[in-house]
Amino acid sequence: MKHIVHVVGARPNFMKVAPVEAALSRRGGIRQTIVHTGQHYDANMSEVFFRQLGIPEPDINLEVGSGSHALQTAEIMKRFEGPVLELRPDLVLVYGDVNSTVAASLVSAKLGVAVGHVEAGLRSRDWSMPEEINRVVTDRLADLLFTPSADGDENLLAEGVPPERIHRVGNVMIDTLVRLLPMAEQSDARAALGLDDTPFGVVTLHRPANVDGVEALTRILATLDDLSARLPLVFPVHPRTREQVAAAGFEASNLRLVEPLGYVDFLALQRAATLVITDSGGVQEETTYLGVPCFTVRPNTERPITIEQGTNELVGNDMDKLRAGVDRVLDGQRRASSVPELWDGKAAERIAAILTDWAGSTPRG
Repeated sequence: MKHIVHVVGARPNFMKVAPVEAALSRRGGIRQTIVHTGQHYDANMSEVFFRQLGIPEPDINLEVGSGSHALQTAEIMKRFEGPVLELRPDLVLVYGDVNSTVAASLVSAKLGVAVGHVEAGLRSRDWSMPEEINRVVTDRLADLLFTPSADGDENLLAEGVPPERIHRVGNVMIDTLVRLLPMAEQSDARAALGLDDTPFGVVTLHRPANVDGVEALTRILATLDDLSARLPLVFPVHPRTREQVAAAGFEASNLRLVEPLGYVDFLALQRAATLVITDSGGVQEETTYLGVPCFTVRPNTERPITIEQGTNELVGNDMDKLRAGVDRVLDGQRRASSVPELWDGKAAERIAAILTDWAGSTPRG
């Protein structure tokens, strides 16, 4: 029986591994092990998190913890090598673009173990982003590349990846969103925030370029506070970002800073929001599927399809552009959008079918 090791390092990775693990389990014939590197500690990843969302708990936790990019990547490599040597998997399947993704790929490639990359081919072409480095290196090492959209295929082909390694399967994160939408519809998160009968917007910010510098953060927060006078904005703040907000000495007059929300409650807010302001890649995708106007506080995106077909608009650090965009939405001007091809909640089934065929045709190493 072939053996696949899934590697996850942060909460969004679990949202992606869940449908793939489940699809493979339904097919049978493949042994699966989940390794959590512990790259990000998340207090919300409790037993309830795994049970409610149907996410399997990891079999192995490397408990790496935080650190600089170099230290964290090196520590993951050191701690992951042992399990690979012990388990001798046929394939290591990595997700997204975090440090765990590239670290596990490097270890596997050096030990002669095949690598599969879910969410391959995404490119921002911004080399100041550590995630871009992780994406490019991982895709160069991967044997099976599962792309979410046509631009991913095009990027990989332009970089010389053999076409037989590339498999366009759709967006596996949307699988989780589709499955959990009914649960989100039952969430009381909106009522708990007193937003039942009130139009509102949602904010998420976490990228260093936006939250680590006092000047940039203060400018963004001041703009959000002003906008909140016209449309109430709710900002679930990660503890690290909250520290930066406090360090900047910002005190909100209108902007509502609230505690972080679980995925289902946050999804409930997104689907009901008038608009979303974010710097998150995943939120760009989710709002595209939900048809909610999205303004991304970044100069570029590795998910251009959310602009071409979806609701997303890049505003960079231009707060006048953000104000103008919000004004357009509030004045009833919404962009036409569509859900990208294969973002249908069935990406994991396509991945599982490809992996099952691969397992049947690949000799045991």
